[in-house]
Amino acid sequence: MAAFLPTLKQLQYLTALHIHGHFGRAAEACFVTQSTLSAGLAELESLLGVRLVERNRRVVRFSPMGERVVAKAYDVLREADELAGLTVGGDKPLAGPLRLGVIPTIAPYLLPRVLPHVRSRWPDLKLYLREDMSGPATEALARGMLDVVLLALPWETPGLAVMPLFDDAFHLVFRPGDLPDPPPAVAPDSIDPHHLLLLEDGHCLKEQALSACGRPELRADPGHRGTSLVTLVQMVAGGLGQTLVPKMALDAGIIAGTNLIARPVMGNASRSIALVWRHNSPREPEFRLLGETLLAGLALA
Repeated sequence: MAAFLPTLKQLQYLTALHIHGHFGRAAEACFVTQSTLSAGLAELESLLGVRLVERNRRVVRFSPMGERVVAKAYDVLREADELAGLTVGGDKPLAGPLRLGVIPTIAPYLLPRVLPHVRSRWPDLKLYLREDMSGPATEALARGMLDVVLLALPWETPGLAVMPLFDDAFHLVFRPGDLPDPPPAVAPDSIDPHHLLLLEDGHCLKEQALSACGRPELRADPGHRGTSLVTLVQMVAGGLGQTLVPKMALDAGIIAGTNLIARPVMGNASRSIALVWRHNSPREPEFRLLGETLLAGLALA
């Protein structure tokens, strides 16, 4: 065994720099000064006897050995986090800190309805929320930076345990007059691809909606893509087209105050809302309890 071992703090500095690609932002993420982070990394390089990071004024670049070391650092930190998770809250479930990732097409529509019940049911739970898209959120989960993620399926979840919670049906939202005599439900093949507004690339909701409607070939005009569901609804209200919106957003009042119409899409077009966490996590019973509490809070809302 080496005479001197890297500290977890040094590995945290290294992974933060790898994630942010900037010393200042990495230091902010670690709640230390930039000089402290730089000194910690310099000490780590001296300890290991290798150059991990190439520094210049514009670019932070990891050396080949640095990439190998930081990949192992993620593993070590994840294992350390799971070790600490064995004793979180002692014998009490859902007590102490829990880092929950939530995607943007869920967070503002579901959390206000369910978090009051979570806080009431588990007053000792210290919930830390991070909103991010599915890719970065599941990557942060795999690296041990999050404990559990609330996302929508289908989404690739290798190495993750999945707890489906409920289905969230898609609706077509449009202006009065866009569909003459609109039916109670809209057939997928009646959706006009030339007037369909979708989210920007990177949002899983776009592909999920098209797949669920059986129209994966549809594509939106690149000049008319929204950054959020709220933006899409405003674009529809402005006469730019139609869009697909999940029921939870409609229940939260996303089209309230407009004259827009929403109709469900035929064929059980929906996404599945689920909690995911790392396989073999010692906190799995807690995460399942959290999922049950979210469902109970939704029923009470």
